[in-house]
Amino acid sequence: MALTREDREKFLAEPLIAALAVDAGADGRAPLTVPIWYQYEPGGEIWIMTGRESRKARAIEAAGRFTLMVDRVEPTVRYVSVEGPVIGTAPATRQQLTEISARYLEPGKVEAYVDFAWKAHGDQLVIRMRPERWLSSDLGEA
Repeated sequence: MALTREDREKFLAEPLIAALAVDAGADGRAPLTVPIWYQYEPGGEIWIMTGRESRKARAIEAAGRFTLMVDRVEPTVRYVSVEGPVIGTAPATRQQLTEISARYLEPGKVEAYVDFAWKAHGDQLVIRMRPERWLSSDLGEA
């Protein structure tokens, strides 16, 4: 059964790891599909953070859009897939790294992770997407 708009947005706002998919080019390769952290609040934009020179960043820049898919298996099998255009790209800030890290990590681990990642991961970009196309379903009991 398809989810209501409210249910799909609420589900997407949960701290789930997304699968990001983006066109990998016209040379016949399959789409680039990788796990990624993301930030979303119901009714808003989605943003991700990735390395400035990463394959993800280059593919998203070339395609101008991407898809995120999140799922779970308990208490029921449920998924939400959302696709849309890139509406902005900017250098990431330490504050944004802290925000997205706090979404996924226990509070006591955020500061140490941010200190490490800010130094070790190189220049990062925040890429914003406007949700445009949604697919969702709750398949009932697992």
